[in-house]
Amino acid sequence: MTVLKTSMRNFFAHKGRMALSAIAVLLSVAFVCGTLVFTDTMNTTFDKLFAATASDVTVSNKDASDSGETTSGNGRPPVVQASVLDEVKAADGVKSAEGAVSSTSVTVVDGDKDNLSPTSGGPTIVGSWNANDARTMEITSGAAPKGAEQIMVDADTADKHDLKLGDEIGVISAVGTHTAKISGIAEFTVTNPGAAIFYVDTETAQRILIGEGGVYTSVNVTAAAGVSDEQLKKNVLAGLGGEYKVLTAEETADANRESVGDFMSVMKYAMLGFAGIAFLVGIFLIINTFSMLVAQRTREIGLMRAIGSSRRQVNRSVLVEALLLGVIGSVLGVGAGVGLAVGLMKLMGLVGMELSTNDLTVAWTTPALGLLLGVVVTVLAAYLPARRAGKISPMAALRDAGTPADARAGWIRAAIGLVLTGAGGACLYLAGTADKAADGSLWLGLGVVLSLVGFVIIGPVLASGMVRVLGVVLLRAFGPVGRMAERNALRNPRRTGATGAALMIGLALVACLSVVGSSMVASATEELDKTVGTDFIIQDDLGQPVTPEAVEAVKSTPGIDRVTQYKWTEADFTTPDGRTTDDTAITAADPTYATDLQVETIAGKLADAYRPDSMSVHEDFAKDHDVVLGSKIEVAFKDGTTGSLTVRAITSSEGVVDAGAMYTSIDTLATYVPAEKMPLDQLLFASAEDGQKDAAYKALKDSLHGFPQYEVRDQTDYKEALKDQIGQLLNMIYGLLALAIVVAILGVVNTLALSVVERTREIGLMRAIGLSRRQLRRMIRLESVVIALFGALLGLGLGMGWGATAQQLLALEGLKVLDIPWPTIIGVFIGSAFVGLFAALVPAFRAGRMNVLNAIATE
Repeated sequence: MTVLKTSMRNFFAHKGRMALSAIAVLLSVAFVCGTLVFTDTMNTTFDKLFAATASDVTVSNKDASDSGETTSGNGRPPVVQASVLDEVKAADGVKSAEGAVSSTSVTVVDGDKDNLSPTSGGPTIVGSWNANDARTMEITSGAAPKGAEQIMVDADTADKHDLKLGDEIGVISAVGTHTAKISGIAEFTVTNPGAAIFYVDTETAQRILIGEGGVYTSVNVTAAAGVSDEQLKKNVLAGLGGEYKVLTAEETADANRESVGDFMSVMKYAMLGFAGIAFLVGIFLIINTFSMLVAQRTREIGLMRAIGSSRRQVNRSVLVEALLLGVIGSVLGVGAGVGLAVGLMKLMGLVGMELSTNDLTVAWTTPALGLLLGVVVTVLAAYLPARRAGKISPMAALRDAGTPADARAGWIRAAIGLVLTGAGGACLYLAGTADKAADGSLWLGLGVVLSLVGFVIIGPVLASGMVRVLGVVLLRAFGPVGRMAERNALRNPRRTGATGAALMIGLALVACLSVVGSSMVASATEELDKTVGTDFIIQDDLGQPVTPEAVEAVKSTPGIDRVTQYKWTEADFTTPDGRTTDDTAITAADPTYATDLQVETIAGKLADAYRPDSMSVHEDFAKDHDVVLGSKIEVAFKDGTTGSLTVRAITSSEGVVDAGAMYTSIDTLATYVPAEKMPLDQLLFASAEDGQKDAAYKALKDSLHGFPQYEVRDQTDYKEALKDQIGQLLNMIYGLLALAIVVAILGVVNTLALSVVERTREIGLMRAIGLSRRQLRRMIRLESVVIALFGALLGLGLGMGWGATAQQLLALEGLKVLDIPWPTIIGVFIGSAFVGLFAALVPAFRAGRMNVLNAIATE
């Protein structure tokens, strides 16, 4: 009880000094809890949507996607005949059944040919209006569509694009382009997380999405009273046989949930990973806080030991303070996490994904986990300072605050740090010299961890040397004030090392990712320059195939010399070694593709692969399956028959563009796949007539104005698009790393603030002998800058090493150019100096306001 009272008294007596540590715990816990609440809310939203939209039993083609997405290569969804509807209606336990038609392989445009697809990446769905949809949609304006001239739109899409009744809309599908006018606007009765949905009547849906009548993409079945979904499924299967896919409402919801589950899991664990980094950085802040508090209370603790307090009691007293800090920070963090989740929901709304706070989900495990993490991490971080506090002897009551042992890093610590750093460097070397990327990635991961831990442990030793160098380069110009700032940073290398290490972690990851991203862009640019021989590339960035109408528009464009079509499908390969590889990708293109993409060939000529009944394989496949030039491979094409194709070329397995692709001609594919099953083009390559490139570029854009889903890019555009994609990914990662860097900045502020308190009497004496307030503030700012630059040098150096090693692994996959983004590295280094200046503002201001006499009188 005495220990608890002492701890609480000390905690609240120094609550100001604990504030920044509490904020670090708060931010880290908030990130964890915010992530969990946000992802749980998204799961709840999707669960409600899937449960509400699924009929009791759904019947569809056996090749149909469980989640209802259009997956066929020809751009048309798999269908069942209208006779299936009659058979389902005749099954026992069926209350009602209706045929439905829908497709996600569509693009919808307004009257100005602007794309109405969601910007959030959600699907665009065009389907028939039926009773099952009426359960989850309420018509709020106009009426349901009747006839080919009418279409209905969901309210969210109408609001985003300012659509009104009577506006003209175009539906672009594999069948063609269909225009209609808005007859009604319907609102979801459950939350729509971001899909754009359009409804037409059934006959129109059959005609514009499939190209024929008397077929449905699914049959929605409602069970009679007292009949379970499972029993209804058995009854329907008994009448239909096993030629169809029959799913209950629960199975359909599970399939839909699984379709978004992978994305949700990646997002959840990625965000939690960055929260873990913030926690790791926060540990350094907490260790520094308690180390400095223990040092400042050396005489107090010595007196406690002198009057009978045991080491265990002193140790427990510090740990109880840490427990209080962890509990307060974690409780506030849980509340802030819920607020963060709501903020993320609002942010997602701005990019098109609607999430309602009515679905806000806070599971009991979320605050429990937040509290557990916050408290455990805080107490563990305080363990070493608490252990040092317990070792303070009663004789310390006769000395000034601070222990001599804090003045230098221990030799044992330095030796351990050197060993770990050396081991990490060895692992990075093994990763960089690995023959296989999979093996090298294991060494890379181990090397990153060991080198990071080694740098953290050896930080105090590095601080002693690097701060002196930085002092010579930067601080000596400021005269005596600069030298005092250098000595203050060197006064406690362990503290300086820990503060710099906190900043080092975030900046190391920034530098590593910058090197990897820049190298990827440089490698891809070099590869494009060497291999791509066409002028223009036409494709949908979301992966939608190119419709026949768009292909004809490209071919008829003035100034275009040739157009190469590029299709993709799957097949089962039976190789000479007797093995069969299922669902193997094969690319079918026009013979001109051999000119448009100059693929490195190991044996034979790629142009020969486009001869009748011929193909190419890549080098790794050839080695694995004993394939040589002239080998025969039995290729069972998806949606087609089996052909015996002769291997005419073996290409390199490396490269950025089409790495590992296997080629055949479109004519060969057409020999074995019926015309109605032929896959649509995934992209097109177009080359301009001599001297007509600029005019053809403009003409192509004009020709595809009615198809806004397709991008026309020349090689420069393509490189910029690739750079932008990687840049956007890196910016998102940098944004997530920002929390760790913010916590590290708090660590610098905290170290300076506590060091000012620790040096109160010293500051008073310096002021008394003539140091001005301005000089004092400058000294503290310079100390802060040198600590920040020390952390930046460690982080940037370590991160560039990691990035260069990672690039060596990428080189095994064809990304062979190492590119160090020096502007980014230098910018981060300079930015670190400003971070140091910012971190010193409050501590320097407080130091300058100290009363000289009171400071000198401080014990």
